[in-house]
Amino acid sequence: MSDTIVLGAGVVGLAAALMLARDGHRVTVLERDPAPLPHDPDDAWARWARGGVAQFRQTHYLQPRGRLVLDAELPDVREALAAAGAIRFDPLSVMPPTVTDRAPRPGDERFVTYNARRSTLELVLGRAAEAQDGLEVRRGVEAAAIELEGRHATAVRTKDGERIAAELIVDAMGRRSPLPKLLGEPVQEETDDAGFLYYTRYFRGEQPRVLAPLLSPVGSFSVLTIPADNGTWSVTIYAAAGDQPLKTLRDPERWTALVRSCPRHAHWLEGEPLTGVLAMGGANRRRRASGTVAGLVSLGDAWATTSPSLGRGVTLGLLQASLLRRLARESRHAELTARFAADTERELGPWYEATVAADRERLAEIEALRNGGPPPPPSPLSRAMAADADVFRAGVEILGCLALPQEVFSRPGFAARVTELAAGVPGHALGPERQELLTVLR
Repeated sequence: MSDTIVLGAGVVGLAAALMLARDGHRVTVLERDPAPLPHDPDDAWARWARGGVAQFRQTHYLQPRGRLVLDAELPDVREALAAAGAIRFDPLSVMPPTVTDRAPRPGDERFVTYNARRSTLELVLGRAAEAQDGLEVRRGVEAAAIELEGRHATAVRTKDGERIAAELIVDAMGRRSPLPKLLGEPVQEETDDAGFLYYTRYFRGEQPRVLAPLLSPVGSFSVLTIPADNGTWSVTIYAAAGDQPLKTLRDPERWTALVRSCPRHAHWLEGEPLTGVLAMGGANRRRRASGTVAGLVSLGDAWATTSPSLGRGVTLGLLQASLLRRLARESRHAELTARFAADTERELGPWYEATVAADRERLAEIEALRNGGPPPPPSPLSRAMAADADVFRAGVEILGCLALPQEVFSRPGFAARVTELAAGVPGHALGPERQELLTVLR
């Protein structure tokens, strides 16, 4: 079987390496960061130095579709994740009380996921990789160049001068992927600023009850509450990057005051803080063209990045790793790169575009409220989800990457049903309006 080099030992790189190695490929993973695997999840959280991953200690969420990929491709990893303390989370368990039909439906198990901090998920995958025959993870080895013969990638040259030949090179270097530098030539890409800043704190204690959607738009900011492993959870406030008054949220006292002003989220503060306020910006949207260099593919955030707001990055990366595995089984090596590029755009491109559209819609709403104008009308789907069990499930299908919005709304009668239900559901304020918000932050 072929020799494969995976650049990057993050979640998606390790998952792809495991899938390929289990199909008989000889896989070498090169990871720039030198730190070895920690002993346990707490050690990973407290001491694992992963400078190459900007968002390592930011909020992460494994969507239900991502759990289904693990079930199909790496079931032992999903089991090990649960054994490491990942929380089993069923979005249907937090159906709002206004939905009176609580009867189960066939197929409800597809909504369940297991969620953990990024450090725990990466630790579990790292352990599986270390135990896998035909797979070597070399930490502290940084790529300096990708060698080409014509338009075909043939080897990786490391910063230490070592040359490692391969039939397939996988760029899994994440948001900061330096692929153009490694190739010594530009890579065609589309990019723009996602326009958000994120302010996150982690806590430990008894898991809070979920009294509002995990992702709750609250006027000119949003609150993101994510249960994680071993009695931990995160609370994130995110807002428009240009919203100067909200940049004071780096201050723990102001951050706490704002969360406390949100009645359905304030109880998420009732735990032991594990961090201060972790601020993150610069989460640009970017999609790179692929298929132009034979023997070279890009996975996950190295291919396309979106803002973290909808929590789709890990899940879409796992889907793409699964696609690579399938094509490596079906295709002759010379055909793999072109087929992978085409299938990525067909199967994952619509998810990228749907995520960008959702981000732009939310940012437009925030900007209208900041500027004192009338807010855009609320999403009919979000209102209708509070009134009907089947519409709620359809909304979770979209949020959980199980079905695209256009697929759901093309179902017979669905759009009309959403419009009818939404008209009868009043809006509910989940937190302070703009002027009250500015008062809270003084």
